[in-house]
Amino acid sequence: MIFITGTAIAFFLELLLLSKRGKAKSDIILALWIFFIGLHLFLFYLQYAGLYSKFPMTIGLLFPLPLVHGPFLYLYVSTLTGQQPRRKILLLIHFIPPLFMYLYLLPFFFLPASEKIAVVRSGGGGHEVFSAINLALIIVSGITYVTWSQIILYRHRKNIEEQFSNIEKINLNWLRYLVGGMAIIWFVILCVSLIFSEFLKTNGLDADALIYTTVVLFVCFLGFFGLKQTNVFIASISLVPQIQEAQPFVHTEKYAKSGLKDADAERLHKNLNEYMKVGKPYLDSDLSSSKLAEQFDVHPNYLSQVINERERKNFYDFVNTYRIEEFKRTISDSQKKNLTILALALECGFKSKSAFNKCFKKMTGQTPSEYIKQIK
Repeated sequence: MIFITGTAIAFFLELLLLSKRGKAKSDIILALWIFFIGLHLFLFYLQYAGLYSKFPMTIGLLFPLPLVHGPFLYLYVSTLTGQQPRRKILLLIHFIPPLFMYLYLLPFFFLPASEKIAVVRSGGGGHEVFSAINLALIIVSGITYVTWSQIILYRHRKNIEEQFSNIEKINLNWLRYLVGGMAIIWFVILCVSLIFSEFLKTNGLDADALIYTTVVLFVCFLGFFGLKQTNVFIASISLVPQIQEAQPFVHTEKYAKSGLKDADAERLHKNLNEYMKVGKPYLDSDLSSSKLAEQFDVHPNYLSQVINERERKNFYDFVNTYRIEEFKRTISDSQKKNLTILALALECGFKSKSAFNKCFKKMTGQTPSEYIKQIK
């Protein structure tokens, strides 16, 4: 019953996505992915309930299906974060493994129904090579795509910090939980297929049922969190507006091929610090690297390069350092002694108390209250 319930939930979420107005490319990818999840659960239900003999044409369709979920995870995460390759045709490469396995099974699909049923009842007898290759590809695919998607999320977070001075409204929880959920599923597959397979057989436990129960829970999570937290299935989600291609700060060598000359970089760095001290652009809570770069008529990437190399910080930390220093000056101003800590923080360019407290603790090693107590 649990597997048919998971199938029903998956197709219900599919209908929500198809009826969604103003669908983005990421919504279409998610809709396709959820369709394959629902199909996958349905095919497993037919096998688990012993109904495959009534629908022999479906026998075998189930086995390579796990290989499509990793690519769909990557496509969804990369599309939503704007990190897809420029040559879109390369995306089709990710579906070569499942296509290869289906082609491998072509002779099996043309077998008489009685022979296919006999293979299933024998636990795949005569197709041990296919089963071994398929399992190896599934495990490699899971580990590869979950890791790759996590790297994409990490880079996206770093790109955000290179371009925005306030990032609290940019919520990446949906993608974090999505990648985490897929990681749990593949961890279960790894455990029941390799580590605890003999234990499960000895105790008469169904390894496949355990795996697909995890998948059903994942589908329930998609529905609950997608509807309640981020309206993924109703309203469009925007992880960050108009994010530009950037690289996280790692080493100076990454700018070895930059067109910014040392003399120009030194001049930009000097002008930048003077402007930050005199013009106080950090008081604008919506300050971004592109907005700040306009003041110097340079590309935002050049501005990020100067901040990374000469300040050894990303844009987010660079701007918020000035905001913290402004707060320290303001807290000592007798004319503003009646203002609350939050009011002062908002005046200095922060958008929320939590963001201010986090930055203050990170940059001073103290909470705002501890600092105020100390100076008094």
